[in-house]
Amino acid sequence: MDKSQTRSFPGCFASLDAINQFFTDAAITAKLGPRAVHAVQLAVEEACSNIIEHAYGGEGHQPIDCAFHITDHGLTITFHDRGRSFDPCLVPEPDRTSRLEERNVGGLGLYFIRQLMDEVHFRFESDSGNTLTLVRYRERPS
Repeated sequence: MDKSQTRSFPGCFASLDAINQFFTDAAITAKLGPRAVHAVQLAVEEACSNIIEHAYGGEGHQPIDCAFHITDHGLTITFHDRGRSFDPCLVPEPDRTSRLEERNVGGLGLYFIRQLMDEVHFRFESDSGNTLTLVRYRERPS
C-alpha cells in the first residue's frame, strides 16, 4: 500500500487539532495499532508546537507544510517550515532523575518525540527551510 498526501496549515496553535486529525487519519489508514496511533498524535502535537514556538517565534508567521506517506511498513510524516533552524545535537538530554521541583521547565519535547517515534530526522537548508521527518512502523502482533 503506497499512499501520500500533503497539506499546508497556518502556523498557529489553533491549527493543532486539524494537523493532528490529518495525521491521525493517516495513522489509522496505515493500519497502525492503537498505541502507535497515540504515539503519532503526541509526537505530532509536540513537533508542531515546537515549530510554532521555536522556529517561528510565535503564531501566524508562516505555514507548516505537512505530508504523510504510507507504505507496507508503516507511516512517514514530514513537516516543513521556513523558520529558524537549530542543531538537535546541541539540545541536552533532559534531567530525568531529579525531583520535578528541581528540574528546569521545558526541554522534554525532542526527547518525547524520539521516544515515541521509530525514526526522527532533521534537515536544515538555509534557502528552503527546515524539514522534520518522523517514522512509525506498524506494531507487530504479540
